[in-house]
Amino acid sequence: MSPTFRTLTAAAALCAVSAASAQETFKVAYIDPLSGPFANVGELMLTHTQYAIEDINAKGGVLKGTKLQLLQFDSKLSAQESQSALQAAIDQGAKAIVTGGSGSSVVTALVQAAARHNQRNPGKEILVLNHSSIDPELTGKACNFWHFQFEANTAMKMKAIANYIKKQPDIKKVYLLNQDYAHGKQWAHYGREMVGLARPDIQFVGEALHPIGRVKDFAPYLAKVKSSEADSVITGNWGQDMTLLLKAAGDAGYNLRYFNHSAGSIPGTVLAVSQAKQGQLTWVAEWHPGQADTPKVDALAKAYKAKTGKDFLAPRIEMTPRFLAAAINKAQSTDPVKVARALEDLTLESVVGPVRMRGEDHQLLLPQVVNTIAPVDGKAVKVGWEGTNYGFRTDAAYTGNELAQGTDCKMARP
Repeated sequence: MSPTFRTLTAAAALCAVSAASAQETFKVAYIDPLSGPFANVGELMLTHTQYAIEDINAKGGVLKGTKLQLLQFDSKLSAQESQSALQAAIDQGAKAIVTGGSGSSVVTALVQAAARHNQRNPGKEILVLNHSSIDPELTGKACNFWHFQFEANTAMKMKAIANYIKKQPDIKKVYLLNQDYAHGKQWAHYGREMVGLARPDIQFVGEALHPIGRVKDFAPYLAKVKSSEADSVITGNWGQDMTLLLKAAGDAGYNLRYFNHSAGSIPGTVLAVSQAKQGQLTWVAEWHPGQADTPKVDALAKAYKAKTGKDFLAPRIEMTPRFLAAAINKAQSTDPVKVARALEDLTLESVVGPVRMRGEDHQLLLPQVVNTIAPVDGKAVKVGWEGTNYGFRTDAAYTGNELAQGTDCKMARP
């Protein structure tokens, strides 16, 4: 073989390696409901995730050329189906999953399954990036090195609600109506505990749990609420379980105040409030549409609408892949162990301001805004939503540090 030929062969090989490296992808698996009663929730979350990943890739990806590749799986709101999806994602080479819209029980099962896999398969680990499941146990006693929570947890959100209710003397009698699963019970527990502490004079006049995603008519539950003479309901319901509750109350002519963690960000909720024509739903989020003095989110929402044709609702979901990309670049590696360590105490200049992933328990500290779905008045509510004359009114705002709770997390690290 001539020296020239050897040189050309070596050069070709080098080019091939460089091309392969450039084409390399970091696979991210989305596992959330894409069918059934909460399919609209899953689709919303998927679109936010897709938008962020496409934008990251359009700007060069990570590590100067590696692209993020999104795989999609339907959780079917089932822990068993989700774990099957996790295994399929692992088999396809995923190194991280994005989840959170299937409820805390499903997310807990996914975290446990991922941890078992990682222990048995060193060098083939997978991360769990949780954008919406807010069970405090996930960053408390059940904390796990492989899990990162990008939404304020239940205790943080209820603290914001309690702070608000403390200044609302017209709230006197509260009923606790929640979905019968771990998080529904927690929302009731924290409601009784934190609101009771903020307002010792409030009476808790009743409590009920109902099957998640299965109730078609909430009239029987509302009859019990009415007989209790409650003026307010603390409910962790979301998706169909929230909209059908609002519909039943409207049909019964029952004017209630509802205190919730995140239902306002789910498609159909504002429409349900407007159709009920009575009742006030107050909820908590890192941002709400029409919020004043949020130019960065407004710009993102406009770009998102232009590209997807859909309304932007949840900055935290869109920023979840951005945190992942920032951690990969910080670690200068796609190794999940190194990426996880890079995520710890990582601060990101997000569209809602600087947010930090607390290293000790993997809980993101981000601002929370207490807001109420209310009619457009040109002052407090300037923009209607979902084609209605109802939008969101800012009632109070808190920083992540103001709402941060202590943690029982005792994390084992590899």
